[in-house]
Amino acid sequence: MTQTETRYELADIEEPNLFREQFPYETLPRVLFEDAGVAMAPAKDLCITDTTFRDGQQARPPYTVEEIVDLFTLEHKLDGGSGLIRQSEFFLYSKKDRDAVDRCRSLGFEYPRVTGWIRAVKNDFKLVKEMDLPETGILTSCSDYHIFLKLKKTRRQAMELYLDIARAALDAGIVPRCHFEDLTRADIYGFVVPFAIELMKLRDEYGRDVKIRLCDTMGFGVPWDHAKLPRSVPKIVHAMTHDAGVPGELLSWHGHNDFHKVLINPATAWLYGCAACNGTLLGLGERTGNSPIGAMVVEAAQFRGQDERVNYPVITEIASYYRDKLGVNIPHGYPLVGRDFNTTRAGIHADGLLKSEEIYSPFNTQKVLNRPMGVAITDKSGAAGIKHWIERYYGGNVAKDDPRLAKIREWVDAEYESGRTTAISDEEMHARYAEAFGEQ
Repeated sequence: MTQTETRYELADIEEPNLFREQFPYETLPRVLFEDAGVAMAPAKDLCITDTTFRDGQQARPPYTVEEIVDLFTLEHKLDGGSGLIRQSEFFLYSKKDRDAVDRCRSLGFEYPRVTGWIRAVKNDFKLVKEMDLPETGILTSCSDYHIFLKLKKTRRQAMELYLDIARAALDAGIVPRCHFEDLTRADIYGFVVPFAIELMKLRDEYGRDVKIRLCDTMGFGVPWDHAKLPRSVPKIVHAMTHDAGVPGELLSWHGHNDFHKVLINPATAWLYGCAACNGTLLGLGERTGNSPIGAMVVEAAQFRGQDERVNYPVITEIASYYRDKLGVNIPHGYPLVGRDFNTTRAGIHADGLLKSEEIYSPFNTQKVLNRPMGVAITDKSGAAGIKHWIERYYGGNVAKDDPRLAKIREWVDAEYESGRTTAISDEEMHARYAEAFGEQ
């Protein structure tokens, strides 16, 4: 028995540890801190995996096969052959699910690669074998909330069940990806690390990879290395790589947005050694949703620089598909893709944009995302806002004291003096421009 195995043996307790000091339930959860932290160790080859067609379908009407093919193709286009968007996982239970897998694989894309997802049930492997998939996710719940209260098992019984399923996958020549559900409420050193150590033994025995997905199922994860387990993302990743001996390239982070940390947590996981982070298009997923893939693509660029192979403007195309083809109402202020993401309403901001776009723009949104800076006309826009709007749509250089511009401003002021509260639409502005400038 190695020193690691001696230090981190399964704690097969009789009563569940529900970490009531952190999860009192009757009041909001608490973040507890301690003196000890862990060192940052960024992943060498960070990547993104997609669960749009698995977790992403649990929050909306199921996608049609054609819609899945369209979105999968857009993901491939966004990736651009870089391997940044490495995999996409699919349900396998219905004929429609299997048809979607067949259609997506028939496209012949290198990235993203198609993988499956099943329950911890041996019979489900028939589906994976029939579809000839090289890898599948397997649900392996880790917290005592799930082990004791849902599965009605002891920790040892749960671990033996999960290891039996993982072994069945390896016997079938399939790479198992064990989804450690509800990890951020689990006993990390009493169950999670010992379980991971046993999975790594199977990896050594079979000479085939065994992957682990770190699932922040309830969004309890926090990005601070001095926070206590089981909520600290840095300490969870450190425990897996250093104490359980799991290579970072076999780890992925899967988060939910219950506490507004759905992007900072996967970014933190990358920084502490977890190679892959899992998300969905537009962050659509169960309950509060998952990490938005577009945002993660941008986050990855901020960590390692823009990749010339990645087609960043496709982030805008994907949003347009959801908005125009699927009827998804994207909040106007949604980062990167919302209608007002790079639109200003304040006249003083518009005046700054006219002098230098960098003053009020986070980056060149036209070049990176094919989204030019915009100005919404309101009672706060003033002559500078109207000037910016005209030059954006019609070009040229119009003086702020041009009498034609002044005519449009008088109309805008009159609208708000009469009680208007909404922004002036582009259609209205085009009509006023034609009237004042004598041009369509």
